[in-house]
Order: sequence, then structure tokens, then C-alpha cells
Amino acid sequence: MKNLLFTGATGFVGRNLMPALKTDYTVKTLGLSAANDFPINLATAVPDFKDELIDVVLHAAGKAHSIPVTPEECNAFFNVNFQGTVNLCKGLENGHIPESFIFISTVLVYGCECGENIDETHALDGNTPYTKSKIEAETYLVNWCNTHKVNLAIIRLPLIAGAHPPGNLGAMIKGIKNGRYLSIAGGKARKSMLMVQDIYRVIPALIKKGGVYNLCDNTHPALSAMEQLLAKQLNKKRPASIPYGMAKLIALAGDLLGSKAPVNSAKLKKLTASLTFSNEKAKRELDWEPLDVLKHFNIN
Repeated sequence: MKNLLFTGATGFVGRNLMPALKTDYTVKTLGLSAANDFPINLATAVPDFKDELIDVVLHAAGKAHSIPVTPEECNAFFNVNFQGTVNLCKGLENGHIPESFIFISTVLVYGCECGENIDETHALDGNTPYTKSKIEAETYLVNWCNTHKVNLAIIRLPLIAGAHPPGNLGAMIKGIKNGRYLSIAGGKARKSMLMVQDIYRVIPALIKKGGVYNLCDNTHPALSAMEQLLAKQLNKKRPASIPYGMAKLIALAGDLLGSKAPVNSAKLKKLTASLTFSNEKAKRELDWEPLDVLKHFNIN
């Protein structure tokens, strides 16, 4: 079996992938907690891999799911996502250069708030601290892997569905469960999503071929479809829908309250605009067919 180094194994993606990874690879993990084989903070330190044979790196460690307010919070994204990647590569240089490196990035690097079927040729226009740090990490890895003859795969992921999801999907589940979720204008906006196990299913092809790929399902579910699915699984009533005009008034009030407001104009725009990505390159080049989120996601 190939020796695989997995960073970020205790995060959402890591917790969902580890059981399957261990069946096909000899896995060692790197992260902040003492439970890892390499307990280290990549943002501030270079790991020691001198005695390790590493065939594949799966780099999932990163900072996300928060909105920075202070300069220090902005810098934290670059320290973790960019400098952490640099330090990881320095550690590999001092030890054993892998044959393959898989980097988990995000579709947010495109900087799009709306659009349909966005593919990998789109410019990287992301301008938040999170997206800029991911773009810088991608750029560094392209150069580093070219220099060291490492097969690089970059996968850009949308909203990920799996057990105990963070981010917007987790917030939707919590809101519906607590009866505090409102659908807006019928939930017509469509969003690209991905079942977390699809990451594991595509790893062998990524190791072999490399490349840059969007990964998402074929359905791009409407928010209303996800709302209905979650309500059914939670044994709750389908969330009520409010007209866009009413939501706009609430959002304008949220603008006055600042970052603590549950809804503001920027959030409303994201909730009501479709944003979907093309997975055609991955399906064509990796011989990969994604799972249907609406058929496979289960809260329980």
C-alpha cells in the first residue's frame, strides 16, 4: 500500500475520509492535536519527515468558515493556508519528496457570487483573505511541484455534504431543527454541492493523473430541494418562505447592525443567486461520476 500523509485529518473532511483511507493506504496524520502522528502547527513550524517514506500527500488542513474583522484575523488565513503549505513543503524537502500531492482548495477562488457552470478556465478573482490565501497556496504548489517533479492535483470544492457539516449547510440543518429557518422567495437558487465520500473515490485517479478540477455533483440542488430533504429527515415541517421584498427589508436592517446580523444585503444576495460549477473536466479526465447529493445525504 502507498504511504499517505494526511493533513487536517481531524477536521470535517478528515473525519469523514479517514475510515475509508485506512483501508487502501498506510496513513499518517499531521495536525494540531496530540492524536496526530505529527502533532505540529504548520502555520509556525516546519515538520520533520527525515525518516518517513511518503508517497502521497493529501493536504486538507486549512482555515475557513469564519469572517475576519481585525487585521490579525485576516493574517491568520495566510498563516494557516499559505505559510502552512510552504512549511509543509519545506518539511518534505528535508525528507522524502512524494510522488503525488493532492491539495484541497475551494471554488471560491473564482470570486463569483453568482453564475452557472463555471469551469476551471475562469480567472482566480477571489478577493477575501480566505480565497487569496488559497490562491497563493495553489500558485506556490504549482511552482514547487514543477521544481521537484511531483504530480500535483488541485481539487476545488463547493459546499460539502457529510456527517456533521460545518458552514452554511450546518447552519441550515440547525435552523430547520430549531424552527428558526426561513426560505426566501421559494428557495429557487441552485448551488453546487459534493458528497464528502466523493473526495475519497477520486483520489486514485488524482494520484495517477494530477491536474486542476472542480468537484461537484450533477444536480446542483435548489435550496428548496435541500430544505425539503432536511425537514423530512428531521421530522420537521418544511420551512416557511417569505417574499424577496420582505427579505430585502430585513437585510437592510441587518446592514445597520453590522457583522453580527444574521442576514444583511450581501448574505441575501448569496442566498438568492444561483452559483454552480462545471464538473465535466473531472468526469472526462478522471473517469469519475459523482454521487447525487439529494439521494445520498443523510443527517443520521
